[in-house]
Amino acid sequence: MSSEKSGYSGLQIGLHWTIAVLVLFQLLFGESMTTYVDAAADGRQLSSYDQTMGSAHYWVGLSILLLVFVRLAVRLFVGAPRAQPTMSKWMVFTSRATHALFYCLLVGAPLSGLLAFYVWGWMGDIHALAKPVFIVLICIHAGAALFHHFVLKDIVLRRMLVPARDPAG
Repeated sequence: MSSEKSGYSGLQIGLHWTIAVLVLFQLLFGESMTTYVDAAADGRQLSSYDQTMGSAHYWVGLSILLLVFVRLAVRLFVGAPRAQPTMSKWMVFTSRATHALFYCLLVGAPLSGLLAFYVWGWMGDIHALAKPVFIVLICIHAGAALFHHFVLKDIVLRRMLVPARDPAG
């Protein structure tokens, strides 16, 4: 594992943005799963749209879970770039804490959704708490990236947009 990297690999960047798009889909269309579950509990017929969106929520959630495990494995074997010199100690701590919370949510939200669907319905209430937490974290994360780019003028944002070059190649 290399912690001395200057940036992220193309695979890491691809995983980041793919997961981000899938999470955005879940945040925008996730309520359809509530409609799906409520209709099933009441014995009501669902529209084809609601069936499709409920199914999409399920499969997109599983995809997020799988991709997060791939991302964690890649991070373990490839590493991640170290903090920028422009970052104070509190910024480094906040960045690490935010990323840790993201990973917990990216694993916990799909798992709680699966548990709610198959085992304990009450887990749906816990699953639903992920949405506002995700929204706040995404705002903090995006705001920090833009702060680094436009105020600190460092390469923090660029590292997640452009793959690092291999120093050996």
